[in-house]
Amino acid sequence: MKLKATFIGFSAILMWSLLALFTTASGQMPPFQLSAICFLIGSLPGICVLIARPERLRLLRQPARVWIVGIAGLFGYHFLYFTALRNAPAVEAGLIAYLWPLLIVVGSAMLPGEKLRWYHIAGALAGLAGTALIVARNGLSFDGAYTLGYGAAFLCAFTWSGYSLLTRRFEAVSTDVVTGFCLATAVLSLVCHLALETTVWPQTGFEWFAVAGLGLLPVGAAFYAWDFGVKKGDIQILGAASYAAPLLSTLNLVLTGFAEPSWRIALACVLVTGGAVLAAKDMILRRRPEPSAERAAA
Repeated sequence: MKLKATFIGFSAILMWSLLALFTTASGQMPPFQLSAICFLIGSLPGICVLIARPERLRLLRQPARVWIVGIAGLFGYHFLYFTALRNAPAVEAGLIAYLWPLLIVVGSAMLPGEKLRWYHIAGALAGLAGTALIVARNGLSFDGAYTLGYGAAFLCAFTWSGYSLLTRRFEAVSTDVVTGFCLATAVLSLVCHLALETTVWPQTGFEWFAVAGLGLLPVGAAFYAWDFGVKKGDIQILGAASYAAPLLSTLNLVLTGFAEPSWRIALACVLVTGGAVLAAKDMILRRRPEPSAERAAA
């Protein structure tokens, strides 16, 4: 079950790698408007399940702390991320925000039944180095004038890592509650949009297709898969493997003609892949017991 859940959690990382591609193709819609629409779309599969199986509605009756963590995680992360991008250069803000996989790996040491090994940290740091090569391809220049944006990016990283680690503590809570998290995030994003932005709608069918793709995958199904993965899978491997998202995102942009290939991408592939393999060393080298040993144990 743990291996299966880890792979399900990793599918969220694969879906998040489509975020930049779909966002680029979605036109000029403001971020909070896009977030509101996408999270509404992302809640629809869960709503359909609840309509088809109304007995699962009882699974939404959870303590207030579960709802606070879930809504703060999904909406808080996006609110802080957009705030960071509005108040600091995207490269620096993005790199700071992407400290969350490293924070998950390190923070996992505080979870019951988890042990932090040197190779977990080394794998996460290798992934961070690979991410820096991708994100900071034109160099980094941290300026004190962007302190607000940098601060929001740091809070962004701590928000998502905190959400992921606390979600692990709610292992008994059904993933059905993610439907409620998405709906609440859609409503709060709509409030922010009406207060802060001017409405802009997609101009073509292709842009609408990209918006639908965002809502169904990286801003939809990915959150259900991540919830299940961090609750039932190996959270340390998932944390280190999360650095694959910006790399795969860049590769998607290269394959679709939105970006050019370079040596940085090749080196980042080595660092991110090697880091993920190192962090997953225990799972990769884990041996099945001999049939005789299994019979003896039985």
